[in-house]
Amino acid sequence: MHVDTKFGNRELRRLGMHEQRRILVIEDDPDISQMLALNLRNEGFAVGVERDGEAGLARLKQERHHLLVLDLMLPGMDGWNVCREVRRMPDYLPIIIVSAKVEETHRVLGLELGADDYLTKPFSLPELVARVRAVLRRMDAAELQAATLAGVIRRGALSIDPVAREVRLRDESVVLTLREFDLLLFFARHPNRVFNRMELLDQVWGYSHDGYEHTVNSHINRLRTKIESNPAQPACILTVWGVGYKFVDPGAEA
Repeated sequence: MHVDTKFGNRELRRLGMHEQRRILVIEDDPDISQMLALNLRNEGFAVGVERDGEAGLARLKQERHHLLVLDLMLPGMDGWNVCREVRRMPDYLPIIIVSAKVEETHRVLGLELGADDYLTKPFSLPELVARVRAVLRRMDAAELQAATLAGVIRRGALSIDPVAREVRLRDESVVLTLREFDLLLFFARHPNRVFNRMELLDQVWGYSHDGYEHTVNSHINRLRTKIESNPAQPACILTVWGVGYKFVDPGAEA
């Protein structure tokens, strides 16, 4: 892996890239959970297993993990609620949902709740491993990019700190979800460029599958309510009809 000379092993260790990756599997089927754990361990990961939502969530709060493999149909707290609770935790944890629920509405809901990927059962173990590695690579790339491009981005009354992951509007803190922050940061780094929904899915979410475009719409609508003076008549994140969206730097004219 090539790294800029400013960022050596010390920086990579700070970002967690030289640690053995810890994965938690929350799956109530003992055969599936054991199979997942065995194969992921064979790939060099440290793997823990829990078979109900409450125990899994408690373990996530007690121990540091790099990725969660989550079933939806669990005894007690189901996977949907586990996903919601994980997204309320202060540190971002990638989530791959594995579920027998194959309907598109379930896949979209899982992604809306903050899952990074959704894999339907039955699935091949090599595919799961490939998706785990892909999600971890994206996390590494995002963290290294944030360190490399450290520095507050200012767009009009907005200030965005990519390392602290903080947004302020007219010096007031703005509370964003992790995905809302990533979306705003991407827009702010590419002002006045028009992106269609598939491009935004690919750049911000890391996938660009048909049927998920309305995920972009809902995130943009929520983002507008938090940063626009009048969300019904946005001045920053504009809709380009028939094409997509663009971010207009509100301080450019000034």
